[in-house]
Amino acid sequence: MKFIPKKHEPEALDMSPLIDMVFILLIFFAVSTTFVKDMQLELERPQAQTSAVSSSKSVRIYIDRDGTTYMNEQAVKPWMIQSFVREALTVSSSSSVLVISDRLTPTEKLIEVVDQAKLGGAAEVGVATQL
Repeated sequence: MKFIPKKHEPEALDMSPLIDMVFILLIFFAVSTTFVKDMQLELERPQAQTSAVSSSKSVRIYIDRDGTTYMNEQAVKPWMIQSFVREALTVSSSSSVLVISDRLTPTEKLIEVVDQAKLGGAAEVGVATQL
């Protein structure tokens, strides 16, 4: 008697564990991604040829062309910046501050904000520019 082996049909793979893992990864990345939302101020940033990309975790201070300073979407007085920066740096993982100002902002106002940020404990203070 001759033994004839059966031809094996290819088995279908169960895709449900793979789909579950893809959804879990999608949810993980969606939850762990941080989105930086800038204030809705119309600012013309100054141009610079030597600009570099800043950290998205920096504490942000905005100055409009009138010289009004904003932190956390609310106007602050210059003497309040130091305490606001100190408080923001305690909860932030970064020790840097990014000042985003209009190109027509008075230089005196920009220097005052940078000084207050440094007095508030910022290790690095940068000024946002446009390429």
